[in-house]
Amino acid sequence: MDKHIHIVTHDVPWPVDFGGMFDLFYKIKNLHEIGVHVHLHCFTNKRAEQTMLNRYCETVNYYPRDTSFKSFSFNIPFIVKSRSSTTLLENLQKDNYPILLEGIHCTYLLYKMKLEGRKVMVRLHNVEYLYYNQLAVHEDNLFKKLYYQYESFLLKKYERRIGQLADIITLSKKDASDYTNELKAKNVLFLPVFLQWNDVNSPLDCGTFCLYQGNLEINENDKAATWLLENVFNTLEIPFVIAGKNPSKALQKKAHVKPYTCIVVNPSDYEMQDMINKAQINILPSFNKTGIKLKILNALYNGRHCVVNLKAIDKSDLMRICHISNDAEEMKNKINELFKQPFTQDEINRRKELLNNKFNNIKNAHQLMEWLH
Repeated sequence: MDKHIHIVTHDVPWPVDFGGMFDLFYKIKNLHEIGVHVHLHCFTNKRAEQTMLNRYCETVNYYPRDTSFKSFSFNIPFIVKSRSSTTLLENLQKDNYPILLEGIHCTYLLYKMKLEGRKVMVRLHNVEYLYYNQLAVHEDNLFKKLYYQYESFLLKKYERRIGQLADIITLSKKDASDYTNELKAKNVLFLPVFLQWNDVNSPLDCGTFCLYQGNLEINENDKAATWLLENVFNTLEIPFVIAGKNPSKALQKKAHVKPYTCIVVNPSDYEMQDMINKAQINILPSFNKTGIKLKILNALYNGRHCVVNLKAIDKSDLMRICHISNDAEEMKNKINELFKQPFTQDEINRRKELLNNKFNNIKNAHQLMEWLH
Protein backbone atom coordinates (compact mmCIF):
# COMPACT_ATOMS: atom_id res chain seq x y z
CA MET A 1 0.00 0.00 0.00
CA ASP A 2 1.33 3.44 -0.95
CA LYS A 3 2.23 5.74 1.93
CA HIS A 4 1.71 9.49 1.57
CA ILE A 5 2.59 12.33 3.96
CA HIS A 6 2.43 16.12 3.93
CA ILE A 7 5.57 17.94 5.09
CA VAL A 8 5.35 21.69 5.78
CA THR A 9 8.73 23.47 5.94
CA HIS A 10 9.55 26.93 7.24
CA ASP A 11 11.78 27.60 4.21
CA VAL A 12 12.79 26.01 0.90
CA PRO A 13 14.95 22.99 1.88
CA TRP A 14 17.40 23.22 -1.01
CA PRO A 15 20.24 24.05 -1.40
CA VAL A 16 21.59 22.60 1.84
CA ASP A 17 23.80 25.62 2.49
CA PHE A 18 23.32 26.05 6.24
CA GLY A 19 22.65 23.83 9.23
CA GLY A 20 18.88 24.24 9.38
CA MET A 21 18.45 22.65 5.95
CA PHE A 22 20.17 19.32 6.68
CA ASP A 23 17.36 17.63 8.57
CA LEU A 24 14.72 18.96 6.18
CA PHE A 25 16.28 17.89 2.89
CA TYR A 26 17.82 14.59 3.93
CA LYS A 27 14.61 13.55 5.66
CA ILE A 28 12.70 14.11 2.41
CA LYS A 29 15.38 12.30 0.38
CA ASN A 30 15.41 9.25 2.66
CA LEU A 31 11.62 9.05 2.91
CA HIS A 32 11.61 8.96 -0.90
CA GLU A 33 14.23 6.16 -0.77
CA ILE A 34 11.91 3.96 1.31
CA GLY A 35 9.00 4.56 -1.06
CA VAL A 36 7.05 7.32 0.73
CA HIS A 37 5.14 9.82 -1.44
CA VAL A 38 6.00 13.25 0.03
CA HIS A 39 3.71 16.22 -0.56
CA LEU A 40 5.92 19.18 0.27
CA HIS A 41 4.71 22.65 1.27
CA CYS A 42 7.39 25.36 1.55
CA PHE A 43 7.14 28.88 2.89
CA THR A 44 9.34 31.23 0.87
CA ASN A 45 11.09 34.49 1.63
CA LYS A 46 14.56 34.99 0.14
CA ARG A 47 15.14 31.45 -1.15
CA ALA A 48 13.96 30.57 -4.66
CA GLU A 49 11.76 27.69 -5.79
CA GLN A 50 13.88 24.60 -6.56
CA THR A 51 13.29 21.98 -9.26
CA MET A 52 15.64 19.63 -7.33
CA LEU A 53 12.80 19.00 -4.85
CA ASN A 54 10.63 17.51 -7.61
CA ARG A 55 13.01 14.51 -7.73
CA TYR A 56 12.00 13.42 -4.23
CA CYS A 57 8.46 14.78 -3.81
CA GLU A 58 5.12 13.80 -5.32
CA THR A 59 4.01 17.45 -5.21
CA VAL A 60 5.68 20.71 -4.19
CA ASN A 61 3.79 23.89 -3.27
CA TYR A 62 5.20 27.28 -2.29
CA TYR A 63 3.61 29.95 -0.07
CA PRO A 64 4.98 33.48 0.40
CA ARG A 65 5.97 34.37 3.96
CA ASP A 66 4.49 37.71 5.04
CA THR A 67 7.25 39.56 6.90
CA SER A 68 5.42 42.91 6.92
CA PHE A 69 4.23 44.65 10.09
CA LYS A 70 0.86 42.82 9.67
CA SER A 71 2.54 39.69 11.02
CA PHE A 72 3.39 41.27 14.37
CA SER A 73 1.11 40.10 17.15
CA PHE A 74 0.72 40.38 20.91
CA ASN A 75 0.16 36.65 21.40
CA ILE A 76 1.55 34.74 18.39
CA PRO A 77 5.32 34.78 17.71
CA PHE A 78 6.38 36.57 14.52
CA ILE A 79 8.12 33.45 13.18
CA VAL A 80 4.71 31.70 13.32
CA LYS A 81 2.29 34.47 12.32
CA SER A 82 4.36 35.34 9.25
CA ARG A 83 3.79 31.76 8.04
CA SER A 84 -0.01 31.66 8.03
CA SER A 85 -1.68 30.66 4.77
CA THR A 86 -5.29 29.85 3.83
CA THR A 87 -4.01 28.27 0.59
CA LEU A 88 -1.91 25.84 2.62
CA LEU A 89 -5.01 24.84 4.60
CA GLU A 90 -6.98 24.29 1.39
CA ASN A 91 -4.22 22.05 0.01
CA LEU A 92 -3.96 20.02 3.22
CA GLN A 93 -7.73 19.47 3.22
CA LYS A 94 -7.70 17.76 -0.21
CA ASP A 95 -6.92 14.40 1.45
CA ASN A 96 -6.44 12.82 4.86
CA TYR A 97 -2.70 12.05 4.77
CA PRO A 98 -0.69 12.57 7.99
CA ILE A 99 1.04 15.93 8.41
CA LEU A 100 4.56 16.69 9.64
CA LEU A 101 5.04 20.34 10.61
CA GLU A 102 8.71 21.34 10.47
CA GLY A 103 9.53 23.56 13.41
CA ILE A 104 7.35 25.70 15.64
CA HIS A 105 7.43 28.16 12.73
CA CYS A 106 4.87 26.10 10.75
CA THR A 107 2.30 25.45 13.47
CA TYR A 108 -0.13 28.35 12.87
CA LEU A 109 -2.92 26.10 11.53
CA LEU A 110 -2.42 23.67 14.41
CA TYR A 111 -2.62 26.52 16.95
CA LYS A 112 -5.82 27.81 15.30
CA MET A 113 -7.37 24.32 15.59
CA LYS A 114 -7.70 24.00 11.80
CA LEU A 115 -6.19 20.50 11.67
CA GLU A 116 -8.54 18.67 14.03
CA GLY A 117 -9.19 15.05 13.09
CA ARG A 118 -5.81 14.74 11.34
CA LYS A 119 -2.65 12.90 12.38
CA VAL A 120 -0.24 15.80 13.03
CA MET A 121 3.29 15.75 14.46
CA VAL A 122 5.72 18.63 15.00
CA ARG A 123 9.43 18.14 14.25
CA LEU A 124 11.23 20.44 16.65
CA HIS A 125 14.32 22.28 15.34
CA ASN A 126 15.09 24.00 18.65
CA VAL A 127 13.43 24.90 21.89
CA GLU A 128 12.77 28.22 20.19
CA TYR A 129 12.16 30.37 23.24
CA LEU A 130 15.57 29.38 24.59
CA TYR A 131 17.18 29.91 21.17
CA TYR A 132 15.75 33.43 20.88
CA ASN A 133 16.78 34.22 24.42
CA GLN A 134 20.34 33.23 23.51
CA LEU A 135 20.19 35.40 20.38
CA ALA A 136 19.19 38.33 22.60
CA VAL A 137 22.10 37.70 24.98
CA HIS A 138 24.65 37.83 22.15
CA GLU A 139 23.04 40.73 20.20
CA ASP A 140 24.60 44.20 20.36
CA ASN A 141 22.00 46.01 18.24
CA LEU A 142 19.39 47.33 20.70
CA PHE A 143 16.41 47.00 18.33
CA LYS A 144 17.29 43.40 17.46
CA LYS A 145 17.94 42.58 21.11
CA LEU A 146 14.48 43.83 22.11
CA TYR A 147 12.88 41.90 19.24
CA TYR A 148 14.62 38.66 20.27
CA GLN A 149 13.60 39.17 23.92
CA TYR A 150 9.96 39.79 23.01
CA GLU A 151 9.87 36.84 20.60
CA SER A 152 11.33 34.61 23.32
CA PHE A 153 8.62 35.78 25.74
CA LEU A 154 5.85 34.95 23.24
CA LEU A 155 7.45 31.68 22.21
CA LYS A 156 7.56 30.25 25.73
CA LYS A 157 3.79 30.50 26.13
CA TYR A 158 3.17 29.45 22.54
CA GLU A 159 5.42 26.36 22.69
CA ARG A 160 3.73 25.24 25.90
CA ARG A 161 0.39 25.37 24.06
CA ILE A 162 1.67 23.50 20.98
CA GLY A 163 2.99 20.73 23.24
CA GLN A 164 -0.64 20.02 24.23
CA LEU A 165 -1.94 19.92 20.64
CA ALA A 166 0.36 17.44 18.90
CA ASP A 167 3.14 14.93 19.44
CA ILE A 168 6.60 16.53 19.42
CA ILE A 169 9.65 14.93 17.75
CA THR A 170 12.92 16.45 18.94
CA LEU A 171 16.41 16.53 17.40
CA SER A 172 18.19 16.17 20.74
CA LYS A 173 17.57 14.50 24.08
CA LYS A 174 18.06 17.82 25.84
CA ASP A 175 15.23 19.38 23.81
CA ALA A 176 13.08 16.35 24.67
CA SER A 177 13.81 16.91 28.36
CA ASP A 178 13.02 20.64 28.13
CA TYR A 179 9.69 20.01 26.39
CA THR A 180 8.73 17.28 28.84
CA ASN A 181 9.80 18.93 32.09
CA GLU A 182 9.72 22.67 31.42
CA LEU A 183 6.93 22.99 28.85
CA LYS A 184 4.86 19.99 30.03
CA ALA A 185 4.25 18.61 26.53
CA LYS A 186 1.89 15.61 26.43
CA ASN A 187 4.04 13.30 24.27
CA VAL A 188 7.68 13.87 23.27
CA LEU A 189 9.68 11.56 21.02
CA PHE A 190 13.35 11.70 20.04
CA LEU A 191 14.63 11.12 16.49
CA PRO A 192 18.22 12.01 15.51
CA VAL A 193 18.89 14.53 12.77
CA PHE A 194 18.97 13.30 9.15
CA LEU A 195 22.40 13.80 7.57
CA GLN A 196 24.08 13.69 4.17
CA TRP A 197 26.88 11.44 5.46
CA ASN A 198 26.37 7.70 5.64
CA ASP A 199 29.83 6.77 6.91
CA VAL A 200 32.84 8.28 8.67
CA ASN A 201 35.41 9.56 6.15
CA SER A 202 37.96 11.11 8.48
CA PRO A 203 41.53 11.09 7.09
CA LEU A 204 44.39 9.41 8.95
CA ASP A 205 47.69 10.97 10.12
CA CYS A 206 48.17 14.76 10.43
CA GLY A 207 46.63 17.87 8.92
CA THR A 208 48.24 21.28 8.65
CA PHE A 209 46.06 23.85 10.44
CA CYS A 210 43.26 24.44 12.96
CA LEU A 211 39.77 25.35 11.67
CA TYR A 212 36.71 27.15 12.99
CA GLN A 213 33.79 27.04 10.55
CA GLY A 214 30.15 28.11 10.58
CA ASN A 215 27.62 30.64 9.36
CA LEU A 216 29.38 33.81 10.50
CA GLU A 217 26.25 35.92 9.93
CA ILE A 218 24.88 34.41 13.14
CA ASN A 219 26.00 36.57 16.06
CA GLU A 220 26.84 33.61 18.28
CA ASN A 221 29.22 32.18 15.65
CA ASP A 222 30.82 35.58 15.16
CA LYS A 223 31.42 35.81 18.90
CA ALA A 224 32.88 32.29 19.08
CA ALA A 225 35.34 33.07 16.25
CA THR A 226 36.26 36.39 17.88
CA TRP A 227 36.76 34.68 21.25
CA LEU A 228 39.13 32.15 19.67
CA LEU A 229 41.14 34.95 18.04
CA GLU A 230 41.40 37.05 21.19
CA ASN A 231 41.76 34.37 23.86
CA VAL A 232 43.17 31.17 22.30
CA PHE A 233 45.13 32.03 19.17
CA ASN A 234 46.40 35.30 20.64
CA THR A 235 49.61 33.53 21.73
CA LEU A 236 49.64 30.24 19.79
CA GLU A 237 52.04 30.09 16.84
CA ILE A 238 49.85 27.57 15.01
CA PRO A 239 48.02 28.18 11.69
CA PHE A 240 44.36 29.01 12.29
CA VAL A 241 41.68 29.31 9.60
CA ILE A 242 38.22 30.82 10.11
CA ALA A 243 35.77 29.97 7.31
CA GLY A 244 32.12 30.76 6.75
CA LYS A 245 29.31 32.80 5.35
CA ASN A 246 29.33 36.60 5.37
CA PRO A 247 31.77 37.41 8.21
CA SER A 248 31.55 40.94 9.59
CA LYS A 249 34.14 43.52 8.60
CA ALA A 250 35.22 43.65 12.26
CA LEU A 251 35.92 39.91 12.35
CA GLN A 252 37.82 40.04 9.04
CA LYS A 253 39.98 42.88 10.34
CA LYS A 254 40.79 41.01 13.57
CA ALA A 255 41.72 37.87 11.63
CA HIS A 256 43.99 39.74 9.19
CA VAL A 257 46.14 41.33 11.90
CA LYS A 258 47.06 37.96 13.41
CA PRO A 259 50.25 36.55 11.82
CA TYR A 260 49.15 32.89 11.89
CA THR A 261 45.46 33.42 11.03
CA CYS A 262 43.48 33.77 7.80
CA ILE A 263 39.77 34.04 7.07
CA VAL A 264 38.00 32.39 4.11
CA VAL A 265 34.89 34.34 3.10
CA ASN A 266 31.88 32.48 1.65
CA PRO A 267 33.63 29.24 0.66
CA SER A 268 31.77 26.85 -1.64
CA ASP A 269 30.52 23.60 -0.14
CA TYR A 270 33.39 21.78 -1.84
CA GLU A 271 35.95 24.24 -0.43
CA MET A 272 34.47 23.97 3.07
CA GLN A 273 34.53 20.17 3.02
CA ASP A 274 38.10 20.26 1.72
CA MET A 275 39.16 22.47 4.66
CA ILE A 276 37.40 20.24 7.20
CA ASN A 277 39.18 17.25 5.66
CA LYS A 278 42.64 18.87 5.65
CA ALA A 279 42.53 20.44 9.13
CA GLN A 280 44.45 18.80 11.96
CA ILE A 281 41.98 20.12 14.55
CA ASN A 282 38.39 21.32 14.08
CA ILE A 283 37.81 23.76 16.95
CA LEU A 284 34.11 24.41 17.54
CA PRO A 285 33.25 26.02 20.89
CA SER A 286 29.76 27.37 21.43
CA PHE A 287 28.26 29.82 23.91
CA ASN A 288 24.77 28.56 23.19
CA LYS A 289 23.33 25.27 24.51
CA THR A 290 20.33 25.14 22.16
CA GLY A 291 19.90 22.68 19.29
CA ILE A 292 22.28 20.19 17.75
CA LYS A 293 25.42 21.57 16.11
CA LEU A 294 25.57 20.21 12.55
CA LYS A 295 29.05 21.63 12.04
CA ILE A 296 30.32 19.37 14.85
CA LEU A 297 28.79 16.31 13.20
CA ASN A 298 30.34 17.39 9.88
CA ALA A 299 33.74 17.61 11.59
CA LEU A 300 33.28 14.20 13.24
CA TYR A 301 32.29 12.50 9.99
CA ASN A 302 34.90 14.19 7.78
CA GLY A 303 37.67 15.68 9.92
CA ARG A 304 40.40 14.68 12.35
CA HIS A 305 40.57 15.81 15.99
CA CYS A 306 37.53 17.78 17.19
CA VAL A 307 37.83 20.17 20.16
CA VAL A 308 34.63 21.59 21.69
CA ASN A 309 33.33 22.90 25.00
CA LEU A 310 30.53 21.30 27.01
CA LYS A 311 27.94 23.85 25.86
CA ALA A 312 28.53 22.80 22.25
CA ILE A 313 27.51 19.18 22.85
CA ASP A 314 25.64 19.52 26.15
CA LYS A 315 26.45 16.14 27.70
CA SER A 316 25.36 14.17 24.63
CA ASP A 317 26.84 10.89 23.37
CA LEU A 318 29.26 12.97 21.28
CA MET A 319 31.33 13.59 24.43
CA ARG A 320 32.85 10.13 23.84
CA ILE A 321 34.41 11.14 20.50
CA CYS A 322 35.26 14.83 21.08
CA HIS A 323 37.99 16.53 23.12
CA ILE A 324 36.44 18.80 25.76
CA SER A 325 38.03 22.13 26.75
CA ASN A 326 35.97 24.65 28.67
CA ASP A 327 38.22 27.69 28.91
CA ALA A 328 40.97 29.38 26.91
CA GLU A 329 43.90 27.84 28.80
CA GLU A 330 42.47 24.31 28.55
CA MET A 331 41.90 24.86 24.83
CA LYS A 332 45.46 26.13 24.26
CA ASN A 333 46.88 23.09 26.06
CA LYS A 334 44.66 20.70 24.11
CA ILE A 335 45.60 22.30 20.76
CA ASN A 336 49.33 22.07 21.58
CA GLU A 337 48.84 18.41 22.53
CA LEU A 338 46.85 17.43 19.43
CA PHE A 339 48.51 19.49 16.70
CA LYS A 340 51.32 16.98 16.08
CA GLN A 341 49.33 13.89 17.16
CA PRO A 342 48.35 11.66 14.19
CA PHE A 343 44.68 10.76 13.84
CA THR A 344 44.35 6.96 14.05
CA GLN A 345 42.19 4.13 12.77
CA ASP A 346 41.11 3.39 16.37
CA GLU A 347 39.58 6.87 16.59
CA ILE A 348 37.80 6.38 13.26
CA ASN A 349 36.41 3.05 14.49
CA ARG A 350 35.06 4.65 17.68
CA ARG A 351 33.30 7.29 15.59
CA LYS A 352 31.83 4.67 13.26
CA GLU A 353 30.48 2.66 16.18
CA LEU A 354 28.60 5.65 17.58
CA LEU A 355 27.64 7.71 14.52
CA ASN A 356 26.71 5.03 11.99
CA ASN A 357 24.18 3.48 14.38
CA LYS A 358 22.66 6.64 15.85
CA PHE A 359 22.39 8.60 12.59
CA ASN A 360 21.15 5.76 10.36
CA ASN A 361 18.95 7.67 7.89
CA ILE A 362 17.00 4.70 6.53
CA LYS A 363 16.29 3.26 9.99
CA ASN A 364 15.18 6.68 11.21
CA ALA A 365 12.96 7.25 8.14
CA HIS A 366 11.14 3.97 8.87
CA GLN A 367 10.75 5.00 12.54
CA LEU A 368 9.22 8.34 11.51
CA MET A 369 6.69 6.63 9.26
CA GLU A 370 5.72 4.23 12.07
CA TRP A 371 4.88 7.19 14.26
CA LEU A 372 2.97 9.02 11.52
CA HIS A 373 0.75 6.08 10.51
